[in-house]
Amino acid sequence: MIQATVKLSRSAIALSRNSRVGQFPIASSQPLRFLHDGINGPSANPVAVQMINYALSHARSQKSDESYSQGMLILEQCLSTQASETEGQLAQNSMGTVLLAMSTLLYERGTFEEAIEKLYRVQDLTQSSLAVRVAAKEALVGLHLQLGQDDTSSVIADKCLELLDKDDLKSSCGRKEAVVARAKALKGLVELGSGNLESAESFFKGVQDNEDWNSNVALSYGEFLHATQNFSLAKELYQKVIEGVPKNEDYGDVNTLAVCNMASDEVLLAATFALGQLESHMGNFGVAEEILTKALTKTEEYFGSNHPKVAVVLTCIALMFRNKARREHSSSLLIQEGLYRRAIEFLNAPPLESKAADTKPDRRDISALARGGYAEVLCVQQNRKTEGEKMKTWAEAAWSNRRMSLADALDIADSSSRVPVIDARIGRVL
Repeated sequence: MIQATVKLSRSAIALSRNSRVGQFPIASSQPLRFLHDGINGPSANPVAVQMINYALSHARSQKSDESYSQGMLILEQCLSTQASETEGQLAQNSMGTVLLAMSTLLYERGTFEEAIEKLYRVQDLTQSSLAVRVAAKEALVGLHLQLGQDDTSSVIADKCLELLDKDDLKSSCGRKEAVVARAKALKGLVELGSGNLESAESFFKGVQDNEDWNSNVALSYGEFLHATQNFSLAKELYQKVIEGVPKNEDYGDVNTLAVCNMASDEVLLAATFALGQLESHMGNFGVAEEILTKALTKTEEYFGSNHPKVAVVLTCIALMFRNKARREHSSSLLIQEGLYRRAIEFLNAPPLESKAADTKPDRRDISALARGGYAEVLCVQQNRKTEGEKMKTWAEAAWSNRRMSLADALDIADSSSRVPVIDARIGRVL
């Protein structure tokens, strides 16, 4: 495999020397947008950018352990070539972009700790452009939120806000508002994840006045509006993200610098998923089913058919059928059970005999929600009620949402003040 990787690395270098950036052959998945930062600074080394895109496209072409390992080796070689010169913004931008790409591949393979380590290394590149450092902080917040480490996420989001007082932001050219909105929305997402709606509102306030916001800002703000039942504006923002993300090919836009679970592909999936939830909450079940089915198909294509992210969508579809049955006074127990069973399998949830704390932290919310919903299905069947009660007890012990109880999250149709919104980026119930 090493010989094959060396050959791939040489091919990447040769191609990068003989082609322009826009002509470099890549796979259909969107490359990382690192060439320009849009803030009056030099770009990363074009050779490094092309090697990054080559490594990413190769790793994702087969989505196998071998292809990802080869992609990582290419990036490691690229990083070693950049390490010969570490001073100056151009050099540190190049190193930072490689580290960001490495963190993305590590995240996609589920090795969160290693991905986080790469992102922290970017923070040490103090001469790198603001865009690179904000992208790293944004991804760090996203990963720590997914792991249920809210306090750490809050600290990092605060540090991102501190960048607003730095000289490099004050001297930015035409993009200050976009960076401010991005940093505030990141803190708003942290507060939303902690159930602090009033605090979240203070950070989202005014972001709608900025026309130059990125897709993560729009999605996070849309989720806040969704949670506070401003459905019409939330729907408008979700649709804006869905329509805007695939068409955004401006490599010079600072807002496109996003990696790991905050990357554009993840945001597009999350926005589609959120829109499906919204339609369900509004009682438009036919539309909701169509959108959620589309989200399921895209998630399976991007992550694989049995990935935990697929379980997130399956759980939401099951809840949609539950909500529909309650409102229409019908029954869909068999459909719900099938969806919940698949979701729990893909989440690799621990046995009911184990402690809820044994659940992987990045899957705890959805595991509790799926098992809580499944418990309801079992409890209405007399011969399975004992199993259902046992599952319900486990789910309630695993549930840790601060804004609502598990019962509130399940009883969407009966709740007048609390609407659960699942953020597919971080796998959390907001």
